[in-house]
Amino acid sequence: MPVWEEARVASWREWAPGLRTLRLEGRLAPFRAGQFVNLGLDLEGERVQRSYSLASAPGQPPELFLVEVPGGRFTGALFALAPGQPLWVCPHAAGHFTLELVPSAPLLWLLCTGTGLAPYLSMLRTPEPWARFERLILVHAARERAHLAYGEELAALSAAHEGRLTRVGVVSREPAGEHLAGRIPTLLAGGALEARAGATIDPASSQVLLCGNPGMIGEARALLEARGLRKNRRREPGHITVEAYW
Repeated sequence: MPVWEEARVASWREWAPGLRTLRLEGRLAPFRAGQFVNLGLDLEGERVQRSYSLASAPGQPPELFLVEVPGGRFTGALFALAPGQPLWVCPHAAGHFTLELVPSAPLLWLLCTGTGLAPYLSMLRTPEPWARFERLILVHAARERAHLAYGEELAALSAAHEGRLTRVGVVSREPAGEHLAGRIPTLLAGGALEARAGATIDPASSQVLLCGNPGMIGEARALLEARGLRKNRRREPGHITVEAYW
């Protein structure tokens, strides 16, 4: 059974309708960047829980990047909470989507859709990726430009590390502007993604993390495996690490 502790909403930041950052008061038990935490709400006489990746770095106040599910029982109630109101949290994070088993390499590709950005934020807010990879390429796909959140912080992180972080935005449902238009697998297959990043994904140079929509993950993984990249395993290091949402 989960061990619950009461937490309180510290603040919300809205990026777009139905897309917010939630910050909680307090601290969690020690965890690794990329892990997830369980939140709980008491709804109609029962405790309902959902798992969300942490966007905060270990040791910092808990932060989560959340999308409200239309008609969703849990997110509807969660998004209605005001600062200072309580909710439940399991203080011990879990999950294996971390850099622990990812071999060092010249290039670390971080591919994600939607709120799959959260674990990458947690990683990028720690020293580990900057110490172990020469260059980091973050590819964030969303429906609309407003959903490509945290742009200012990511630009600041890149500047603080001599431009070693490249951010590629991908938009699927409106004019892309300075971003790419379409879907990650299509852009990967056609070469546009790597052209924009100015780098190539190959077994000799690259580690690739995939997070978000299972459809994107499945298609992108098939394309990468056709190039000779393999899934990372504890006893057999490879090149691909995945975390499927929903």
